[in-house]
Amino acid sequence: MKILVINGPNINMLGIREKDIYGEGTYQSLIEFIKNVCDQNDIDVDFFQSNHEGAIIDEIQRAYGKYDGIVINPAAYTHTSVAILDALKAVDIKTVEVHLSNIYEREEFRHNSFVSAACVKTYMGKGFEGYKEAIIFLKNM
Repeated sequence: MKILVINGPNINMLGIREKDIYGEGTYQSLIEFIKNVCDQNDIDVDFFQSNHEGAIIDEIQRAYGKYDGIVINPAAYTHTSVAILDALKAVDIKTVEVHLSNIYEREEFRHNSFVSAACVKTYMGKGFEGYKEAIIFLKNM
C-alpha cells in the first residue's frame, strides 16, 4: 500500500504556533511519527506540505494513479477551499481528513469542512494520533 500525506498552511510551523492548540510537537516530529506508523504497517508513504492552495491541488492531481490513499490535513483551507474538494473528487482516491484540533471546539467559522465531502472519514482533536488512526483506517479498507 502507498499513501500520500498532505498538510496545508502553517502545519510546517508546528511546535512554534499556538502550542495551547497544536501542542509542542514539531512538523519534523510529526513526519517521523507518521514514518514509524507506516514502517510498522508495511506502508509506503510520501509527504507534501504547502501554504499554497494551488500547490496542494497540483499535488492531489499528481497523486492520480500513484497512491492507494491520501491523508489530508488541509488546515485553514478546510473551511474555504472548494477547489481542494473538487481535486479530491476528481482523482477519486480514498481520502481521510485529519485535524490536530477539534474544529467544532474552535471558532464558529472553523466548524465547516468543505473537504470532508470527498473523504471517507475524518479524525480530529487527537493530535498526532489522528494521523495514525487515519493511516490504519486506510490500510484496513
